[in-house]
Formats: sequence, C-alpha cells, structure tokens
Amino acid sequence: MLKRAFTAPDPGRARLRFAARGVLGITAATAVCAVAGVSLVGAVVGGLAALLALFTVTDATVRGQALTTALLPAAGLPVLTAAALLHSHVVARDLAFLAVVGAGVYARRWGPRGHSLGVFAFMTFFIALFLDATPGRLPEMYAAVLLSVPTAAAVRFGLWCYERRLPPAAVPAPPAGTGLARVTTRQAVQATAGAGFALLVGTWVSHERWYWAVGATWWVFVNTASRGETLVRGFRRVLGTAAGIGLGLLVAVPVAGDTVPTAVLAAVCVFGVFYTAAVSYTWMMLCVTVLAGLLYGLLGVLGPGLLALRLAETAVGALGAALAVLLILPVTTHSVTDAWVRRALRCVHDCTAEAAARLAGSEAADPALRVAELEQLLGRVRLSLAPLTHPLNPVASRRRRARRVLALLDDCAREIRGLAAVAADPVASHDVRLADACRRVEAAVEALTGGGAVPAGAVPAPHTAGGALAHLHGLEHALAELAAPLRGAPGSPLVGA
Repeated sequence: MLKRAFTAPDPGRARLRFAARGVLGITAATAVCAVAGVSLVGAVVGGLAALLALFTVTDATVRGQALTTALLPAAGLPVLTAAALLHSHVVARDLAFLAVVGAGVYARRWGPRGHSLGVFAFMTFFIALFLDATPGRLPEMYAAVLLSVPTAAAVRFGLWCYERRLPPAAVPAPPAGTGLARVTTRQAVQATAGAGFALLVGTWVSHERWYWAVGATWWVFVNTASRGETLVRGFRRVLGTAAGIGLGLLVAVPVAGDTVPTAVLAAVCVFGVFYTAAVSYTWMMLCVTVLAGLLYGLLGVLGPGLLALRLAETAVGALGAALAVLLILPVTTHSVTDAWVRRALRCVHDCTAEAAARLAGSEAADPALRVAELEQLLGRVRLSLAPLTHPLNPVASRRRRARRVLALLDDCAREIRGLAAVAADPVASHDVRLADACRRVEAAVEALTGGGAVPAGAVPAPHTAGGALAHLHGLEHALAELAAPLRGAPGSPLVGA
C-alpha cells in the first residue's frame, strides 16, 4: 500500500503538480483571510473552502473548471445560511442535512459540475456543524468563503494553470438510464437512507460529533457506482481513519494548539491528500484524519478520546453506507463494470482509428485526445473492478480473471500510447498494412462487446515492420487474449460477474 501511494506512476508529474498547487492555493487563501482580519474559525473555513475548490472541480476544460469554481459560493452560501439558522432547531437541522445529502448525490447526473457543486454544498453544511456555526458567525464565514475561493482560483487559473498546456481531460459520464434505472438516482436514495441511519446511530454514540458518521457515509458514496465499489471504499475509509488516528496520537496531539508546527504539519497533510487521492483512498483518509486532528488541536478540543470517537463514528457511517447499498435499490458490480469495460474497449477502437487517420495524413485527427479519454476510462474500470480484485474477495477464480482483465487492458493502453506517439511524428508515413490491422482491431472490439467470435491474435510483427504496425499487432494480441477472462464460461456476461 505504501509503495502504491508514493511510487505509483505519475505521467508528466501530474499528481505532484496537483498536490503542490493545492498546498500553495490553500496557504494563499488562509493568508488572505488572516490579512483580512478574520478569526481562527474564519481562517479554517477559508482554508477548507479553498481545499474543496482546488480538489473537487474536475471539468474537462479550463474554462469549464473556472465556471464551476465561480459557482461554488452560490451552492455553498445558502446551505451555510440554513445550517447556521437551524443551529438550535435540531429536527429541522437534521432533516435539512439529509436533504442536502440526497440533492448533492442526485446532482451527479449533470456530470462533473453537478458533482462538484453537490460536494461543496454538502461540505459547507458539514463545516458549519464542525465549527458549531451560529447566525452571529455568518458574516465572517461569508467573508472567508468569498475571499478564499477567488484566491484559490487565482492560483489555479492564473499563477499555476498547467492544464492549459495539456489536452482536455475527458471525464467519463456516469452510466445512463432513466428514473430508478439511473445510477445517480439510486445512489441519491441510498445515500439519504444510509445518512439517516448514520445520523440516528451517530447521535446515540455522541450528541456532539454525530455529523462525523453522516460525513463518512457521504464520502463513501463519492466516486462509486456499485455496491461492490461502495463496500470496498467503506472498508478503506475505516482502515485509513484507524491508521490516521494512530499517527495523530504521535503527531497531532503533541503539537495541539501550537500554531507554527501545526501549520507545517497541516501543509504536509494537504499535500498527502492531493498526492495520494488518485491512487490510494486509504492513504488519503489517513492524511485527512491527521489534518482533522490538527484543526481540532488549533480549536483547543483535541485529545485521545476525541480521536477514538472519530473512529467509532466513521465505522457507523461506513456501516450505514453498506446497509444502504445492500438493501436499497442495489446496483450490482457486474452491471457497472460491464458498462465501463465496454466503453473502454470502444475507446480503444476510436484511438486506433484516430491514429490511423493521422498516419494517413489527416491534420484534423488527434489521437492524443482519445488517449486522454482512455486513461480516464481505465481509471473507472479499475475502480469498478476493485471489489473483484480485493484480497478479501473469497472467490479466487473471479479475482484472477479480474486481474487478468486489468493487465490486458493496461497492455492495450500501452500499445495505444505507443501508436499515438508514432502518429505524432510528422515524418511517419502511412503503411498500407495499417488499414488491414485497424479493421482487425475493429472486428476484435465488435466481437468482445457484441458476443461474437474473437479473431485469433495476430502474428507478432517482424523487426522490419514499422512502429505503428508493431503497436497494432500488439493491440490485436491483447484484444484476442481478453476474450477468455472477459467471458469466462460460454454464455456468461461480459465480465463474468
């Protein structure tokens, strides 16, 4: 786990830049709040708002990211107002919180922008509970949000906008459907029910920190689409929280209330959250837990008992999410994985066609955009297959098949990247054999997604063959090898779940 979190491949040092910019943006936002004269509570609000603005906005284009960032206060400030005004009205406050949970998850049907605004709205309510916000604190909390979000945006889109030099990131949309067949609709119902369970049991565990349980339920549902993904994420959340509490006892408790070391350690934790998020949810949760401990230390309420309570509330929240996905409108791992694998395979074909067109002399063809889309889709495939590849999966045969699927899809991605690199060479010439190889790739994809017979893998290209042709032969071979693990027994579904 440690190796995966900190030594995983980082093409173009994207994760490193993402993490460094996150630290810079949050530091700048907190500094602006301090210069403006807001209190410690306001500075915490500003720092967390900046974190969300830098972390959750994932639109495909820089312009889209800027628009979503500009809309964050519009989503968050009304929720913050409601949370503060309902502070002393327990039943109304709790019902409002559950409504924000359901609406925030349902908003994911509108893609990355809906997801970002839903997360910001939920977290604004959560922050109000975290800081025990009352109506009297609203003015400085408004000021903190309205100062920190533009400051974070200035860092992201002005000082350090490395995305302008990259092709747009293709963010995969969730599987389609209508009514209760839509995954986001089912998840909204599940998340609300799970949060209701977490609220009731969490209140029984602690009348003061019950919202931790609701927060755990919410974040377990983020970026998941099936019951298997949700169960694995819940397990990793509890594991990361437990590890973070252990580290917090060694790090956060000794420096509680000491501003300078707390600030330094908080910056390290923020870097860890951004750097590990894409590769290890467990490590991200460890960093989040230590960061929360440091913030409670600044507020003067940190102690071993509080950290133990956080673990208990997190377990309650994870249990609420697990019960919801198992009992209420369950979305099977197979149905979600099947959809993502099909989309990834279609994208493999589209990448091949774009590269072949570029090699044939088409200036309009751009395989780099398709390659970026394929990388995003493969990330979703890995997430959806995580329940099957998890070491705790009791069915060894399914675990082996799922791992084989991932390995062969990675082979496809490697060959596609090589093909795109060759196509980008202005002196690369078109080989008449490329057309035949592309047609075979198309036939293999059609067979894998349509249930037909998959052609046998191509004979490896001779050493004298061009680079593009060699990559196409490698792609054909990987697609042919995929038939067995994807289908399993005759008549079984695409991923054999």
